[in-house]
Amino acid sequence: MLSFTCDYTQGAHPAILERLIATNLQQEPGYGEDVFTASAREKIRAACACPGADVYLLVGGTQTNSTIIASLLHDVEGAVAVETGHIAVHEAGAVEYTGHKVLTLPPHQGKMDASELKACLERFYADASFEHMVFPGLVYLSFPTEYGTLYSKAELKAIREVCRAYDLPLFVDGARLGYGLMSPACDVTLEELAGLCDVFTIGGTKVGALCGEAVVFTGGAPKHFFTIVKQHGALLAKGRLLGIQFDTLFTDGLYFEIARNAIDRAMELKALFLSKGYELFLDSPTNQQFILLTKEAAAALEGKVAYEVWEYMPDGRAVTRFATSWATTPEQISALAALLP
Repeated sequence: MLSFTCDYTQGAHPAILERLIATNLQQEPGYGEDVFTASAREKIRAACACPGADVYLLVGGTQTNSTIIASLLHDVEGAVAVETGHIAVHEAGAVEYTGHKVLTLPPHQGKMDASELKACLERFYADASFEHMVFPGLVYLSFPTEYGTLYSKAELKAIREVCRAYDLPLFVDGARLGYGLMSPACDVTLEELAGLCDVFTIGGTKVGALCGEAVVFTGGAPKHFFTIVKQHGALLAKGRLLGIQFDTLFTDGLYFEIARNAIDRAMELKALFLSKGYELFLDSPTNQQFILLTKEAAAALEGKVAYEVWEYMPDGRAVTRFATSWATTPEQISALAALLP
């Protein structure tokens, strides 16, 4: 069966597997004190043009998001996100489990609007009873968003200005960061992104690694962050496993090269659906493509192609997500073309 359900159905890039095998018997300290993690940190700092950044490697996306948020917030504070944001929908209340409410705003094709963020903060502090409420403590964005859309540099700057005015850290979840940066529609570089937020992540799980997310605190990590990571179960004893993966991904531009493959295949996939008369739910410039499928089309693909159904339209068509990845091949797109009615 062809699978376009998500971008982590396959293992890891062969270069990572080869390096894991080649270094398997090399003895190294644990908990990220190994030479591979040290090298990965330096390469990530160089790629971000942020030599003073604190870089940590954590095991998975949910642990990473909840750990970062818990480390940045006071007990009385919550995280501001859009209603479709990953921490608000698909992390099983992990942020709330740490004692911090997710405060939501309306999404615009998955994105937060700076003017609505500002209005929300103005309303909060204009309320005479604001001390009886959960304080907005940070702003959370996904890049790309859960709908595959991208913030422009201007949009990020506008949100950044609001955050600065209210002294709120800006956290950018980059679980699919490579796919955003490699999109032709992206006008933000990795260096510019680092300059626009206080902390962001570089996803490995969805972009070629077996597992792992890199956390980059552009102005320094919160006090005791390492210990907080351990408290949240996000610290890997054999930290070398993460270090080797990110060191490999950030050697000779591999991370960006394989991310570009996903974008190339996604554009082929989009063109395929459009050429056969299918409609887009929205026009995504990244590796997640949202297609409207009729019941007849879904029946034709049943048992042959795997994808995700997100919701249903009033006319009965399904909003489906087809995701490409670092490993998607042109042959897989051709095979899908042969099956589409």
